[in-house]
Amino acid sequence: MKSLTKYILPLIALFTWGCNTDYSVESEAGYVSVVDLQTESLTNPVGIDTDTPRLSWRLQSDSGNVYQTAYQVLVASSLDKLNEEQADLWNSRKVNSADNIQIKYNGDDLNSKDKCYWKVLVWTNRGKAEWSDLASFSVGLLHYKDWWGRWIGFQTPFPWEKVVTIPTMGARYLRKDFQVNKQIESATAYIAGLGLYEMHLNGQKVGDAVLAPTPTDYQENIKYNVYDVTDYLATGENAVGVALGNGRFFTMRPNYKPYKIKHYGLPRLLFHMEINYTDGTKEVIYSSDKWKGTADGPIRNNNEYDGEYYDARKEFEGWTIAGFDDSKWLDVEYMLEPRGDYEAQMNDNMKVMQEVEPVSIAQLGDKHILDMGQNMVGWLRMKVKGREGDKVTLRFAESVNADGSLFMTNLRDAQVTDTYILKGDEEEIYEPTFTYHGFRYVEISGYPGIPTKDDFIGKMVYDDIETIGTFSSSNPVLNQIYENAWWGIAGNYKGMPVDCPQRNERQPWLGDRAVGSYGESFMFDNIRLYKKWLDDIKYSQKADGCIPDVAPAYWNYYSDNMSWPGTYLMVADMLYQQTSDVEVISEHYNAMKLWLNYMKDRYMNDVLIVTKDSYGDWVVPPPTIEEAEGKNADVKRPSELISSAYYIYFMDVMSGFAKIIGETDDIDQFQSLKSELVKAFNAKFYNDQGYYGKNTMTDQILPLYFGIVNEENESKVFDRLVEIIEKENDGHLSTGLIGTQWLMRTLTKFGRADLALEIATNTTYPSWGYMIENGATTIWELWHGNVANPKMNSQNHTMLLGDLIVWYYESLAGIKAARPGFYEIEMKPEFGINLDSVSASYQSAQGLISSAWKKSGDQVIWNITIPPNSKAMVYFPSTKPESVKESNGLKGFDYLLSEDGRAVFEVLSGEYEFVIREPGS
Repeated sequence: MKSLTKYILPLIALFTWGCNTDYSVESEAGYVSVVDLQTESLTNPVGIDTDTPRLSWRLQSDSGNVYQTAYQVLVASSLDKLNEEQADLWNSRKVNSADNIQIKYNGDDLNSKDKCYWKVLVWTNRGKAEWSDLASFSVGLLHYKDWWGRWIGFQTPFPWEKVVTIPTMGARYLRKDFQVNKQIESATAYIAGLGLYEMHLNGQKVGDAVLAPTPTDYQENIKYNVYDVTDYLATGENAVGVALGNGRFFTMRPNYKPYKIKHYGLPRLLFHMEINYTDGTKEVIYSSDKWKGTADGPIRNNNEYDGEYYDARKEFEGWTIAGFDDSKWLDVEYMLEPRGDYEAQMNDNMKVMQEVEPVSIAQLGDKHILDMGQNMVGWLRMKVKGREGDKVTLRFAESVNADGSLFMTNLRDAQVTDTYILKGDEEEIYEPTFTYHGFRYVEISGYPGIPTKDDFIGKMVYDDIETIGTFSSSNPVLNQIYENAWWGIAGNYKGMPVDCPQRNERQPWLGDRAVGSYGESFMFDNIRLYKKWLDDIKYSQKADGCIPDVAPAYWNYYSDNMSWPGTYLMVADMLYQQTSDVEVISEHYNAMKLWLNYMKDRYMNDVLIVTKDSYGDWVVPPPTIEEAEGKNADVKRPSELISSAYYIYFMDVMSGFAKIIGETDDIDQFQSLKSELVKAFNAKFYNDQGYYGKNTMTDQILPLYFGIVNEENESKVFDRLVEIIEKENDGHLSTGLIGTQWLMRTLTKFGRADLALEIATNTTYPSWGYMIENGATTIWELWHGNVANPKMNSQNHTMLLGDLIVWYYESLAGIKAARPGFYEIEMKPEFGINLDSVSASYQSAQGLISSAWKKSGDQVIWNITIPPNSKAMVYFPSTKPESVKESNGLKGFDYLLSEDGRAVFEVLSGEYEFVIREPGS
């Protein structure tokens, strides 16, 4: 039987959500409030990059069966005007709609620097809620002419700096004194500091961001940050100071393969600060040649690969405070403007998100080895006391050799070393500013005295995004994999999703995050990050449609294949499914279509096979761990089956996109081409013995999951897949990057969730559990990462997670969007497998969804939370609907029908405890 969701939920929506009854009796509503107001998915943002923002909110209620029937939005230019009579920018009036996500502002024109205040009133089926608390946003500098400043810095390196393959480039320190003689009403700073900046006003660091701004291809676009700095200023003398680091602008290896690696030049600053006074006047402080600067400061070198060299003897006390003597500093120089367009940054900067205490420290010769107990990303904060000129060196690695020394070979030529020269005062504290490391172990040398673990604290650094998902189960292997996944995913969020945080790479490879981004979205509030990454991909596209394997395109890898660039479509689809944001489709649709036409025109042959693939099923595990020892992993296995299967899959994806944005003429074209491609695919790759291609797992998985297999052959192909796993692999996988992205869902879709669980909980090679058994606290790059050739052997990657995390949430917990934005949910856990309990939660676009079930004797106890404005199709493990009982006294659920041995109920919003006394198999 086909899925009920397609047929039942639209009917339910027609008869319930279409009703806009406004109950006038307030007491009937219970407690209903409007919370989590966001503008462009941000809370009270300062300086957004649009004059037509989208507004969102959530409902909160202590009652069940609550959904929105109408809303009214007010937007005003001041708090005083934020009421129905005076809302001078927009009064939407009452709009009969259940929509609460990305409601587009439709009021008066907004201009650069406008400050706006807004609130929303919601009507529900249970009555009218109170007005929400207020929210606010301000508009950034939308036009080039809004910037008064020019780019400043220094046009050449300084004598002590070296621009070589592994460069030695210090930080630039730029400053300006200014006077404030009136009472301040507000002050806003706009800053683009490239590659990285740290801004101070009157001796205080502005904000808590680190390694800002977010990285881009600076030839295409440049992100600037906006800060409300009212509270940083004072009447009288003031000063602004900005330290500039190299980041990706002065790239880590500027003279290494210049044909391959983009390099943008020396660091530079663009600054604009507007001070509005209470008398109605304003003043602008901006970057010009009147500023002073130097590179002869304490940060002598800073490099993402190589670390930071800090000489505390070079510190200049008070350089960000007014009156500092900068007479020996240089006049700054005007710098060439980068080519990229200016954009207010709409994704989060990085931040120190967590502190990690070391678990041990051990002496090794004249050095000490610090163990953090966890492979992490960030840096160390060190306390030290010694003589002037003492030099402490911190060298970072993911693992150690048998003798306890650092294992460095897998880092290639990355120096990964922080150096601190003491100034010789009392206790000194150091942590770097413009670098980060991927590490578990730290080699400490030159430390005066005997260091203890209490002298160090790890700073975990990643994008300032919340963890919004939880998962646990009765199986400790599943739980530890989830924990390892969290550390790996979080640590590799660096304003873009990078592949690894430790070696001389750290690149945003598209193929690594195709399906992975979907699983991550259940764990992290990463929507803004991935929207930004879609823009990075679009910016990297060539005029003919070609899309690279790495975006931003820091490396010139335009190799042409379907699976890596196809991540563009898959991330857009993920964002739409999780948030119902149509703009992620409409803004990128033409670029996606251009890429597909590019691939078809160049690489689809006369028999409709896509002949171009670069990597194939990347990092397939060697057959045994013995055979894996010392093996290189970077073996390309181009596969016409993979490229052709993906093209077929993308025809369905694009058909869905075309329907969403109203490009109806394209749908027939996509589907017609798909039909021809499926015939060609089966003629080329299907073997009458019941398998595809070279008879590998991946060759069976793709046509099965993508719906390519003729119906009469499905069971044979799936049986062959199962035979490979059970008989040839002894219950293990043999998939690389591509196959693993569809593995768990394919097995579950065709009725073998038990086999998927076996694969997920294996602790022998190759498996995620094998990584754990061999000491992993993140996810390895290779299935055989403990014995592989170290040339390509990261111990902190995420690509081999495949669709595992998606499977955790959708198939084990039963949390899946049946309608984009989680207005409707499908809850269909796999109860009939060898797990006693699963508990998961997810903060969706509508609010908290939770699912926690456990087996107890002959019954299943299932606790479910459905947020207001949402409802679920819940599949209970019983053939008898009367066996489903609810313990909390709620009435918001109704039996619909039975399907495949399950009783299917519609469950409205609320917190339920269901007891199913006759669970199915």
